[in-house]
Amino acid sequence: MHGRLIANLKALADHKVRFVVVGGIGAVLHGCPLSTFDLDVVHERSAANIACLLQALDSVDAVYRMQPGRRLRPSAEALAGAGHHLLLTRNGPMDVLGEIGLGHDYAELSAVSEKIVVDESLSLLVLNLEWIIRTKEEVGAPKDLAALDLLRATLNERNKHASGEPDAE
Repeated sequence: MHGRLIANLKALADHKVRFVVVGGIGAVLHGCPLSTFDLDVVHERSAANIACLLQALDSVDAVYRMQPGRRLRPSAEALAGAGHHLLLTRNGPMDVLGEIGLGHDYAELSAVSEKIVVDESLSLLVLNLEWIIRTKEEVGAPKDLAALDLLRATLNERNKHASGEPDAE
């Protein structure tokens, strides 16, 4: 995974933000050979967590991508909602999401996530592959649908290895 994306993840972790990694980076962390260029996270929307999130976003100089020249930053009120915040940081794009798919929020997604250790200083809560597939199916956007075959193949490989099934020759 690209070091700049890890810098954004470390900023969130260092500021004690409660979040789940979803989307393409979530799939990559599960071993899926997918190309993706932005970080997608679903955050817990309590006032205390949003305060931590705002500090983390400030530390990576996050602004909305649509008009980066205007340097618009997310507010606590905006982050408390279910919407999507498409941000640009000094480390690259990061999407901070209140919900994904058909209304799945942090509480629901964290219950179907796995802890993945990236390195000795960073462990993350990552949405499991079954749910990454589910949310991409629910959204149905062309880029999400295009990734489904690769995601399903990765899930099948993981399931085979978990069950001790031999690899096909």
